[in-house]
Amino acid sequence: MERWIDALSLILKIFTLYTAITGLFFLLPQKKYKRCPPKTRFAVLIAARNEEAVIGHTVTQFLKQTYPSDLYDLYIIPNNCTDDTAGVARRAGAKVLPCTVPVRTKGQVLQWAFQTLEPMAYDAYCIFDADNLVDPDFLSRMNDAFCAGARLAKGLQKASNPGETWISGCYDLYVENFNLLYSRPRGTLGLSAKLIGTGFAVSRELLHEMGGFQTVTLTEDTEFAVQCGLRGEKVWWVPEAVTYDEEPLTFHVSMVQRRRWSSGVMQTAQVYIPRLLKAIFTGRHPLLCLDLAVLISGPMFQVLALIPGLYLIWQTLAAGNWLYLVYSIVSFWAGMMGTALLLAVLGKRPVFKMWKTILLYPLFTASWYPLHILAVFKKAKVWKPIAHQGSRPLPQLSSDKAAC
Repeated sequence: MERWIDALSLILKIFTLYTAITGLFFLLPQKKYKRCPPKTRFAVLIAARNEEAVIGHTVTQFLKQTYPSDLYDLYIIPNNCTDDTAGVARRAGAKVLPCTVPVRTKGQVLQWAFQTLEPMAYDAYCIFDADNLVDPDFLSRMNDAFCAGARLAKGLQKASNPGETWISGCYDLYVENFNLLYSRPRGTLGLSAKLIGTGFAVSRELLHEMGGFQTVTLTEDTEFAVQCGLRGEKVWWVPEAVTYDEEPLTFHVSMVQRRRWSSGVMQTAQVYIPRLLKAIFTGRHPLLCLDLAVLISGPMFQVLALIPGLYLIWQTLAAGNWLYLVYSIVSFWAGMMGTALLLAVLGKRPVFKMWKTILLYPLFTASWYPLHILAVFKKAKVWKPIAHQGSRPLPQLSSDKAAC
């Protein structure tokens, strides 16, 4: 038994070491793209299901882009709606493209939209969620990246409501962790940024080559990034293209949403890990495929990490050393609080206003473990809607851009 535990611990240490080493590259200067005249013709797509509470504000705010209005069109794609999402969006100034085929996932909605808009010959498509607020320079900065050669690009994401509850604050720090310690160093290393399913752009040319947006899992963003990685196509990091996402306000809603994320990543790993491992040893882009394999195997590694930890605790308790259990809990809590504080400082967040978020960030982190375990044995199979409130102003961007 101990031999198996030792072998597993070694694998986990290698995984942790790889993650730590790549993360250190955030200390290096970021690549900046040359400012280019407006050239790329964008179709902006927002899949919306019963989003009348937020879609009007989203459309109104997005139409304030500094990018020339004749070089982009904003489409709202109502699907499975029982409210007036389409009417609100149309009155706010968007083009409405009602989905006319049965769809169950966002990926299916996007695939239908790409096929429908194909005759319009847009250069690229930008994808957002119905609750997003977007920096007025978003399309301009994406244009810079596409002029520099990008065919798939992800902007920087933040929470639009970090101060409403401790949960929304935890989401803000969670996303900042990926911005700062995942996407930023990979932008420096020439690897793929994390493709979260909003605030990204993909070229029409790339979609043609891939046969469209052919995803089947609940996390269409991660799956699409892996599909592109297998072709040697990375996700470019564009930190000056900023998107704000409305985050859940309660722990229950957070668990529902994150269960879907965990199940979707597990599904993606189940389908694509064998292909990525083969590509690592036989393909032309081994490092890119290795990095993506590490990303999508993360939830499984977290589950496996429980085994040596629980085994050590069991041995200690069997020896009557109950203080070790207390020490383990206190050490974990203190470590996660320190991580939250560091992310808040590096991300230029108001640390004192976020004291409750920093205090409870360890609980948010620990709550991933039951979700990952549940995803192993009972994956979520359907998309469950997350209600949005909307109607909040666009945050000030001056300090945020400095933090990019």
